[in-house]
Order: sequence, then C-alpha cells, then structure tokens
Amino acid sequence: MTEHDSDDQAQHISARDARGGRIVLNTPARRAVFIGGLVALLVVALLVRFYGG
Repeated sequence: MTEHDSDDQAQHISARDARGGRIVLNTPARRAVFIGGLVALLVVALLVRFYGG
C-alpha cells in the first residue's frame, strides 16, 4: 500500500514558470472595462476616505 505511481506525484514547477497573469487588453472594449474598473476603485476609495469616517 505504500507504492506510489508516477502519476500520483505532484509535478514540480519552478517559480519562474509559475508566474503568469499577463493582462491582455487587445480590444477597445476590454481596455474600457479595465480602465473603468480602476476609476471605480479610485472613486470608492475616495468616498470611503472622505465620508466613511
């Protein structure tokens, strides 16, 4: 019962290979949504700072 198949073992991935998450904003609509989200975050942060206490 202590045998392990090679399929059961975790695959080792280096830190350099694990990094990812490239933001792809290749259409105007995606750019608008991304920038709109950043602006909304800024507005909410300012509202909380000034009116949230």
